[in-house]
Amino acid sequence: MANFDFLIIGAGTGGMAAAQKAAEYGAKVAVIEKEKVGGTCLNRGCTPKKLMVYAADFALQESLAVSYGWQECQRQLDWSLLMQKIHQRLDSISNSFTKTFAEKGIELIYGEAKFIDSRTVKVNDQEISADKILIAVGGHPIKPDIPGKDLAITSREMFQLKEIPQKLAIVGGGYIGVEFASMMNAFGAEVVFMDTSELILSGFDKDLRTTVQQGLIERGIEFIGETTAEKIEQAGNRLQLHLSDEQTITADRVLLATGRAPNTKSLDLDKAGVKVGDKGEIKVDEFCRTENQHIYAVGDCIDRVPLTPVAKAEALAVVETLYGKQPKSIDYTYVTSAVFSRPEAATVGMNEAEARDKYGDRINCHCDRTTPMLYSLADEANQETVTIKLITVGKEEKVVGVHMVGEHAADIIQCIGVAVRQGITKQDLDDSFGIHPTIGEEFMSM
Repeated sequence: MANFDFLIIGAGTGGMAAAQKAAEYGAKVAVIEKEKVGGTCLNRGCTPKKLMVYAADFALQESLAVSYGWQECQRQLDWSLLMQKIHQRLDSISNSFTKTFAEKGIELIYGEAKFIDSRTVKVNDQEISADKILIAVGGHPIKPDIPGKDLAITSREMFQLKEIPQKLAIVGGGYIGVEFASMMNAFGAEVVFMDTSELILSGFDKDLRTTVQQGLIERGIEFIGETTAEKIEQAGNRLQLHLSDEQTITADRVLLATGRAPNTKSLDLDKAGVKVGDKGEIKVDEFCRTENQHIYAVGDCIDRVPLTPVAKAEALAVVETLYGKQPKSIDYTYVTSAVFSRPEAATVGMNEAEARDKYGDRINCHCDRTTPMLYSLADEANQETVTIKLITVGKEEKVVGVHMVGEHAADIIQCIGVAVRQGITKQDLDDSFGIHPTIGEEFMSM
């Protein structure tokens, strides 16, 4: 039996961060991975998605270029080449992580882990025990239980498409559905997507949701709200998606973007004394520790905030708790997040509804809309606006929420998020110097 100080199950963002930091503290570390180093984010999530967003942006810039005097030209996307280059890049990054493991003395074991007792797992035919274990197995897309669901694809298969579908139907108006709707529309596909609500992006600020939805519609994307998918049928070479409002959508592909679930089912967690919730999420305390005091869990397999930087922060906090001799927990109050659609959206802190629930009439909302300088030479049909919103509390107007839709939203909110976390007020923004001419300066002159 192999023995380690620290055993990590899952080589995604959280697992990799924990492994490297623990190794720096001198721990004997092993990582178990059943697929590919890098996890969902690198191999079938954030990274390939953002590369596809960049590729789609070239198509969106065509009409804007004409406004700046560039002559029109006919360009065509080589989809196969794009996907080949993306996967080559992903392989390169994954290989570099594997090399780093070797350099730091971290043992990488490929296979599926199953617990056989409170401190031991079995991988293939090998038993491995450890003083401390971290579960960082992430999650996977789930399909609604409807007839014909096997005819549809999930976000995982979107990165394996051999060609751009002429028409794509998307079920689900969360950030995954919205982002794929946006980029596939830019690639030239006819896109229709739907959600059970009248507005997309549940959980985000209502003004943000409304603005993004209207922006997608203005780009020619069809949205059907307040409906659910009931069944999918084969119709020759195409698919028919039947909705609860009696509409039928005929498309080449149907993408089910209806949520994700933790990858915990096959771990045999009951044998380790680890409790899970109804969806398979691992129950942890403020230090990401399970009922078994030797086992911790982070990332998408626990019921916190399923974002890559959060998983990394949780993992590093666990290592500090175990080996840095400084118990550390995560403050989730001001987590920044973004939706890489076009228009782009980003947010930090409370939305208006949350702020009103907590603070009532003490809140103030400041909301501005403006046309970025980039679009000042464009005709009306190609113009886009930027929406920015501040939510403040009390006479001192402490900023508790910032929301933005438009050009560079993610980068701007990422920086403002640092200030919000430090407790800034609206007056602090008013007294700051913006960089002119930029979109970011609008926050200093609301």
